[in-house]
Amino acid sequence: MTMQAFKILSRLVLLLLLGVVGPVVRATEAAGGEGAEGTRPPNIVLIISDDQAWNDYGFMGHPHIRTPHLDRLAEQSLCFPYGYVPSSLCCPSLATMITGLFPWQHGITGNEPPRPEGVGYGDPDYRKQVAEMIGFIDDVPTLPRLLKERGYVSFQSGKWWLGPAERGGFTSGMTHGDPDRGGRHGDEGLAIGREGMEPVFDFIRDAGDRPFFLWYAPFLPHAPHNPPERLLAQYRDRVESIHIARYWAMCAWFDETCGALLGFLDEQGLTEETLVVYVTDNGWINLPDAPRYAPRSKRSPYEGGIRTPMMLRWPGRITPRRSEDLAQSIDIAPTVLRAVGLDIPAAMQGINLLDAEAVGRRDMVSGDIYLHNAVDIRNPARNLLYRYCVTKEWKLILPEVGQLPQARPELYRIRQDPLEERDMAQAHPQVVETLKAKLDAWWLPVP
Repeated sequence: MTMQAFKILSRLVLLLLLGVVGPVVRATEAAGGEGAEGTRPPNIVLIISDDQAWNDYGFMGHPHIRTPHLDRLAEQSLCFPYGYVPSSLCCPSLATMITGLFPWQHGITGNEPPRPEGVGYGDPDYRKQVAEMIGFIDDVPTLPRLLKERGYVSFQSGKWWLGPAERGGFTSGMTHGDPDRGGRHGDEGLAIGREGMEPVFDFIRDAGDRPFFLWYAPFLPHAPHNPPERLLAQYRDRVESIHIARYWAMCAWFDETCGALLGFLDEQGLTEETLVVYVTDNGWINLPDAPRYAPRSKRSPYEGGIRTPMMLRWPGRITPRRSEDLAQSIDIAPTVLRAVGLDIPAAMQGINLLDAEAVGRRDMVSGDIYLHNAVDIRNPARNLLYRYCVTKEWKLILPEVGQLPQARPELYRIRQDPLEERDMAQAHPQVVETLKAKLDAWWLPVP
């Protein structure tokens, strides 16, 4: 059997397990049974930043960007500064959060299929390709669908690539996903935050006594970087580049909206009964001379693309502290499911971040970086650019030689060298081989 055929077969078996057989495993959990049958499970608020570097927060040490609301959330949370996303591109990253699956499992590796020159997004043939690409969402569990089993209502706001909100299992949402009305990567949902918070507030009010799941993924600090002048004025004189100043002001604007959301939970008396989870979809390092990202950020396997702080706040249930352990966005779904008393589908490879033993046993997180536009929407391997893995000491970046024939493996002592300035692959070939073997075992599971 060829490697390509093996990968396809592996994915088919995983989908069979998810959609047909549906076995589950129960995670051992230190916070065990918080949402067990007979008790009201917590509300879930998932906050997702859009295109923000791991260190662009006050609590992560940025000398200029002011994020007082997220700084306070970090103080109140189990905070993982060493959090990662498996892929540093919007659509695959968000698909992982909603399903708990890696991109090579759920099949969404790019933002969209290739679009020939002169072909618009509304072209009928192109729309068929897009529909096929996002069709996986119909066949796998998603957080909203699973939470519905426990009586949850759910609401999508902000970035969302996968058709109408209801297609992902949300009971309601802002994104219509209709290509005839400009339905692409969030459409009307992208107004949240930038144009106020009322749709989210209305949803929370209307939930009444029912537990709710809120997907808050505002188009912030994502470009266009057009912050309010009152915020831009705070950063104009702190940096020579107006482009960087605008980006910094966008981070502050995003923080303000998070403060408004968390403040509303306080006003409604919901803070104590709500699990808040924070993560970023992918990183961003702004070029000084253009409103664009630098090569080692978004769409890259470097820390500027894949690293994100992750936070979990549940007053009275989660002890606030800063953890040096590894976390990843594939952990969000298992953590939420166990917090509300639900089982974890077997294909989810993440762990429950509230299970201290599981977190302590983890020795590596892994991910893969793909083409922006998937040349083959049926075979993730054909779109692959890099694989990576991170331990508490090392980080290996492994290029796909078919796509990047001139590239070589890179190895960094990541805690000592977070900016990845000293490649140690030649000095430590055995470490490269050991980590590569682990990476191969992770990426090519035996059915």
